[in-house]
Amino acid sequence: MGGHHARKRAAAVWAMALGLLPAGCGAHPPRIVNNDPAVRSQELIDAGNVAYRRHDWKLAAERYGAAAVVKKDDPAAYFGLGMALKALGRDDEARAAYAHARELAQRAREQREH
Repeated sequence: MGGHHARKRAAAVWAMALGLLPAGCGAHPPRIVNNDPAVRSQELIDAGNVAYRRHDWKLAAERYGAAAVVKKDDPAAYFGLGMALKALGRDDEARAAYAHARELAQRAREQREH
């Protein structure tokens, strides 16, 4: 009986350990999450782009929205969010996201010129 419990406990430990390992372990080094807002925002935008290409509009909107939270002045995050919201049929919200993206892009352009 003790052997059965030991096997169950070992299986639970392995399950926990495997849950902590990155997918494809061994094929690629572990991915390190970057805390730089610009880098993290771009990672989220890239994930949103992947979801968008797969027609997973809801996930795309979540990723673009997360990018906008991480880097509030990133026009690409708001533009992507607008695309995903439009695909979801949320036209008013999409227009607002597009308008904010345009405003941020204009502000960035003006800052570069000065």
